[in-house]
Amino acid sequence: MNLELYRPAVCDLWFKRDLLADEATMSYNRAWGGTVDFPEELWGRWHAAWVEREGEGRRYYRYLRDADAGEFVGEVAYRWDPEYESFIMDVIVHARYRGRGYGGAGLELLCDAARECGVATLRDNVALGNPAVGLFLRHGFAEEWRSDEFVMLRRDL
Repeated sequence: MNLELYRPAVCDLWFKRDLLADEATMSYNRAWGGTVDFPEELWGRWHAAWVEREGEGRRYYRYLRDADAGEFVGEVAYRWDPEYESFIMDVIVHARYRGRGYGGAGLELLCDAARECGVATLRDNVALGNPAVGLFLRHGFAEEWRSDEFVMLRRDL
């Protein structure tokens, strides 16, 4: 597998729109509303906050791209969350590309990128019953605590 992190331009955000609008892809998010609308008129402002200002150290965003096929297969990101006083991350692989190892590889690429940016710990709050919990545990994350809604997972980098 030749998976790489790709820094999207504003014109590439069609993939994020499609990713967030796909019901099968966003099934993990059902507890928080499922699919998410991402209209084109928001792309410029969103890109400025998440991609152009990443040097501020509070956010990081990349697509996962299969370099051999030249296709976007998912996204990875982290952001500082003041509620948890931690960097909360996400890895989303489009449903049509699941089961091919992209999730684990993307998770490792994101952890490497975060470490290079000086991040010491990543966390993710994964909905109870989401099979991604197992993926995180296989990649060095540990369950920190759980609520009635989700499991908080943590990995020290």
